[in-house]
Amino acid sequence: MDEIEIIPLRHPLAASIRVPGSKSITNRALLLAAMAQGRSTLSGAGLNDDTHQMAAALRTLGFELDVDEAAARIVVDGRGGVIRACGAELDAGGAGTAMRFLLGFLTLGRGRFRLDGNKRMRERPVGPLLDALAALGVSVRAERDNGCPPVVVQVGPGGVHGGTARIDAAVSSQFVSALLMPAPLWPDGLELAVTGATARPFITMTLRLMERWGATGTMHGGAIVVPGGQRYAAQKNFEIEPDASGASYFAAAAALVGGKVVLEGLRAGSIQGDIAFLPLLERMGAHVEWREDGVEVSGSGNLSGADVVMSGMPDLVPTLAAIAPFCSSPTRIRGVSFIRHHESDRLRALATELHTAWARLSTNARTGC
Repeated sequence: MDEIEIIPLRHPLAASIRVPGSKSITNRALLLAAMAQGRSTLSGAGLNDDTHQMAAALRTLGFELDVDEAAARIVVDGRGGVIRACGAELDAGGAGTAMRFLLGFLTLGRGRFRLDGNKRMRERPVGPLLDALAALGVSVRAERDNGCPPVVVQVGPGGVHGGTARIDAAVSSQFVSALLMPAPLWPDGLELAVTGATARPFITMTLRLMERWGATGTMHGGAIVVPGGQRYAAQKNFEIEPDASGASYFAAAAALVGGKVVLEGLRAGSIQGDIAFLPLLERMGAHVEWREDGVEVSGSGNLSGADVVMSGMPDLVPTLAAIAPFCSSPTRIRGVSFIRHHESDRLRALATELHTAWARLSTNARTGC
């Protein structure tokens, strides 16, 4: 890997940037476009490992996609809920959204499908999702009987009709989204009882995206109902929001060291739960101003700590943890034990790196370096 030289700023921040599109929205939109009838265009797409793995899987399943990296645009020819391939070997790599969402999406196919991933993916549990799919009549099993990939899905000639199921979403809210997105196309729809939901804003995001593509569902507490027999409508130009979690690093930098950063394209009405990080920074001492072209974050370099439940924005735990040592009071992060099961054990990684950084600073202080 090529080395990158980072030169520290000698003055307050002053920048205006637009971060790439949201990974969470892009991967949901890819599936919704594939399930719609006709051609959809996704503009401002987040092109990363997760979306590339999803696009590759859709191609393997018989869908036509055109990915324009330079323009951050993806064109998808949807088939109205039909998967052309009568069986396939799919590889999700390390993409958690691809693994989980595809497990639900494959209920629209016919035949035998095997879905695998990299070494870490084979350690990440999907058992609750498999149990819910089995309750809906899907023949599905973890190949090693350990609740982790690889997973084999077998769909008979009659397809999946839907029905009633329960799911424990303590490990990941993506289990819920995986069931919700194909549910409008099942004849009987879905009545889903959800327990242990952690990142509920991501479930809300899924329902709002489904609605924008023409299908409805309702959520009351832990009960979600999606009527069957619906259809998704292709979108001529579906604009992907900038990634709120990616933008958090620049917002945190302005809050911590002073100056200001304008995050172009982010709106207060964003469907991303991670947008809640900006009010949190404001609570800690930053100034946040919503503008017509985005949001401006500025700071004086003086932040106080916070006691916050971050189950609704788990991807921002690393951002907050990185600035917490520089706050004037302690920071306590709660409700995020489930991030141990992400692409890495994020809690262990954060503890390790913070300890390493502190040890290096202590050594430098003693030696005068």
